[in-house]
Amino acid sequence: MNTITLALTDPTDAASLQLQDALSDYLQTLTGSSGRASFDARTLGPRDFFLLARDAGNQPVGCVALREIASGIGEIKRMYARPGTQGVGAQLLRALEDEAQVRGFKQLWLETRKINQRAVDFYLRNGYQIRENYGRYVGKPEAICFGKTLPTPVFSGRALTE
Repeated sequence: MNTITLALTDPTDAASLQLQDALSDYLQTLTGSSGRASFDARTLGPRDFFLLARDAGNQPVGCVALREIASGIGEIKRMYARPGTQGVGAQLLRALEDEAQVRGFKQLWLETRKINQRAVDFYLRNGYQIRENYGRYVGKPEAICFGKTLPTPVFSGRALTE
């Protein structure tokens, strides 16, 4: 597993944009849609956040966002780990879940495309369950949605650094 540093950051800084562009390019090739239309950093609310992962050489290697879509429900967006960075995705997801708990989220939801088998397998491995499509994904047979109920946090005094 790679040694990485995780930090809350601005989704519009250069490193964050670089990773989001790489994700968009990958999704465009795989699904025919870049996914850019489903995330606008300018609309992040006060409980929303963006995490950036850097490797031991301080290079950006992964990112993920969480935005509140209903009371206590956060939606995972722009999850990406550079190819070849084993374990980065799982570390990002655990950090996102921890931070979501600290911020009072009770459930996490997300959507990916059925054709993105790597993502489907990743979320199933990490305790997410397939749920009915929600919001803009209702009636879209190419979409698959997942959800996870977060445990009640034991300690809520820790937060990532910004």
